[in-house]
Amino acid sequence: MHVERTHHVDASEPDEAGMYDYFYEYDIYRFTDGPTCVVARSYADQPDEAHFLRVEMEGHSRPMTDADFLDPLVLAAQAHLRAIGKIRLSWLSGRGGGYELVPTEAAPSARTSPV
Repeated sequence: MHVERTHHVDASEPDEAGMYDYFYEYDIYRFTDGPTCVVARSYADQPDEAHFLRVEMEGHSRPMTDADFLDPLVLAAQAHLRAIGKIRLSWLSGRGGGYELVPTEAAPSARTSPV
């Protein structure tokens, strides 16, 4: 697995007092194995959290599914994030509730499509 981390700042222009309307500082993590990449984000002001965003395969992205959490690449990405202190992991499920906690156990029958 290859791990790439890039740092980003998304902010409005500061006003006269140096204040921002919005300011987001975060790292994007890309975990790659062959043509498959899993993408996660961690905000600077939440150092113990990371959020899985999507899976990319050969230049195309798709939302993550429950089944992805059985894939070795996703399991390795979770282990890497936890090893660097990101102990609160969630994922963008697309079910309308925003982020959900990463499942701690997944039933083998839940695997419907590999990453």
